[in-house]
Amino acid sequence: MKAITVFCGSSPGFDPIFMETAHQLGQYLASRSIKVIYGGAKVGLMGAVADGALSQGGQVIGVLPQFLQTKEVAHTNLTELILVESMHQRKLKMHELSDGVIALPGGYGTLEEYFEMLTWSQLGLHQKPIGLLNVNHFYDSLLTLADTMVTNGLLKPVNRDMMLVDHSIESLISQMDNYVAPQVPKWLTPNKA
Repeated sequence: MKAITVFCGSSPGFDPIFMETAHQLGQYLASRSIKVIYGGAKVGLMGAVADGALSQGGQVIGVLPQFLQTKEVAHTNLTELILVESMHQRKLKMHELSDGVIALPGGYGTLEEYFEMLTWSQLGLHQKPIGLLNVNHFYDSLLTLADTMVTNGLLKPVNRDMMLVDHSIESLISQMDNYVAPQVPKWLTPNKA
């Protein structure tokens, strides 16, 4: 992987381990010469990821909707800052620039971005690995919900397995390096004329 999109909160959260891990993730990706693609903000976990990568001489590309730039949240020391018109264009651009995705703790926006990438993968629109860094058990309840979806027949086990999860940055990246996307079910393949 040459570039990874990181989805995470624009707030720091209450537990200092969130900011520490975000910074460490940025440092680790830079040490592996993996470009960081993220939401372009200087605040919260987003800013910590960028600062971590930049502190190790890494390349960091921010993708920011123009309306957020006017609120003075844009990180000004990035390798590149790409301005887009909408939140949807932001996600699409981040997807286009990356070879995989990692979600750190975050709120609604982080979950929405993470699940859209999972959904696109489930539909066969991409075959990129999608990692969930389960910092301090932050995502345990979400993983239980995913298991409940499988138990109730609303999510196939093969699609549940697309959720690559670990507490360790190194182990998560290793899972992502070795990821093989599932085959798309026949009912999603296009009809031949």
